[in-house]
Amino acid sequence: MDISSTGLRVLRQIAESGSFTAAASRLGYTQSAVSRQAAALERSAGTTLFERRPDGVRLTPAGQTLLRHAHTVLASLAAAERELTGTGPGTEPVRLGMVISAGVAMLPAALAHLAATDPHITVTTSEGTTPTLVRAVRAGTLDLAVLTSRPPHRTFDNDSPRLHIETVTDTELAVAAPSAGQFAGRTTVHVDELADAAWIAAPSSSSEPLLGVWPGLPARPRIAHRARDWLTKLHLVAGGFGVTTVPSRFSPLLPPGVSLLRVEGAPPETRRVLVARLPGRPTPAITAVTRAISSTA
Repeated sequence: MDISSTGLRVLRQIAESGSFTAAASRLGYTQSAVSRQAAALERSAGTTLFERRPDGVRLTPAGQTLLRHAHTVLASLAAAERELTGTGPGTEPVRLGMVISAGVAMLPAALAHLAATDPHITVTTSEGTTPTLVRAVRAGTLDLAVLTSRPPHRTFDNDSPRLHIETVTDTELAVAAPSAGQFAGRTTVHVDELADAAWIAAPSSSSEPLLGVWPGLPARPRIAHRARDWLTKLHLVAGGFGVTTVPSRFSPLLPPGVSLLRVEGAPPETRRVLVARLPGRPTPAITAVTRAISSTA
């Protein structure tokens, strides 16, 4: 096979982005250029590497095989570049992705722990939704991803080989409410009292539901504000403009004017925090970052 490093980078980006259009945007290419690279890869490999579907593009089993080898080739090229430019020795890079709710509560503490125990490790971070982060880990553009799952904790994808998943912790959800007004002085709230509440919710989709409305609410929610950013949501709560659902581990991070309420009258709602990586023996740096995340959970 005669495959260029550019072709392998295109393969990796298609795997991460899930479409030719998104891959072209991330790489700074035209869509037609990405399509030509994809066609050239398939001609060189002598087999179909991409499955074109209505909801995007997925790699075939042959494409997954080539992607696994692309990880090694592109990592070797990156290491050679670092050596040639004199930036390689002395640091061990780890690329970490996190869902937004995990990053707010865990990332600063994990990085501080790592700086104290393993200062030679350099961590770069990015946020994303669970599907985006899973694709990035599979594509090799992230080394680790911190994800969350809800019961019954189904697998994140059906590709082979399966990602290596470690459970970090389970956390209960609670309701963040204004400290003044209806819930002043309260530490609990009955789920029926939340039926008429004004909710501050994050935009969501069927593939990636995001926190906001209490999951077991017995009525159609009245959403007053939509915001993805946690700082915005919590300060809207502090201003008395509504309530929102948060992981209970947010308790130390709440701004003045916000109280955390445990919900009664409904089964507890829990979320599991997980770390995902490609299967196989992890590098010492990846192990150290995983350990730092677990220790701060």
